[in-house]
Amino acid sequence: MLIAGFPAGAWGTNCYLVAPAAGEECVIIDPGHQAADGVEETIRKHRLKPVAVVLTHGHLDHVASVVPVCGAHDVPAWIHPDDRYMMNDPEKALGRSVGMPLLGELTIGEPDDVKELADGAKLELAGLELSVAHAPGHTKGSVTFGLPEAADIPPILFSGDLLFAGSIGRTDLPGGDMAEMLDSLARVCLPLDDSTVVLSGHGPQTTIGQERATNPYLRQVAAGQGASEAPRRGM
Repeated sequence: MLIAGFPAGAWGTNCYLVAPAAGEECVIIDPGHQAADGVEETIRKHRLKPVAVVLTHGHLDHVASVVPVCGAHDVPAWIHPDDRYMMNDPEKALGRSVGMPLLGELTIGEPDDVKELADGAKLELAGLELSVAHAPGHTKGSVTFGLPEAADIPPILFSGDLLFAGSIGRTDLPGGDMAEMLDSLARVCLPLDDSTVVLSGHGPQTTIGQERATNPYLRQVAAGQGASEAPRRGM
């Protein structure tokens, strides 16, 4: 298994390229703000052939490079239908006034081929099986992608902005909801094995075991307690 990730753009959003091995087909996860150059560099370095872009949610810092990346490689983008509008209207998703400047030159809109994700779907892409879990809370259409345990590789969760090392995604932007966030943490994260490696939308990797033991929000959910407002991490 090859997973090559790098932080991109003003928000340091993690973009991942996932393939069975170097020299093979790959899936690109969350090519966000200013990620296109890093994607191309990683493709060249590992001799990869992209077959799809998959998106954990529709915020600008996760989708801003979707159009150029999909266009360069003639591949589809997968996104949950509840977040699809954000590709064409990122200002609405951020609660901004229309016409306020965004960071840098951005290619706003949808790529030529957009496919919609569904809860419980299994995506067979690039020789991988990605399991999709709808996980609203940060946005209405947030999802996670899971890879099963294989050989000496533990299970992997691409958590987007649902779960971070020591924290969770913010819920104060349009479409955010703390009650939904806590429900998603309980439904999506708590059942996972402690060995599951968590590769999130921002910050370092962690494990479900580490977060179960130390993350105040996951501990809170496990104890069945109520919510307090999450810190603002990510976008």
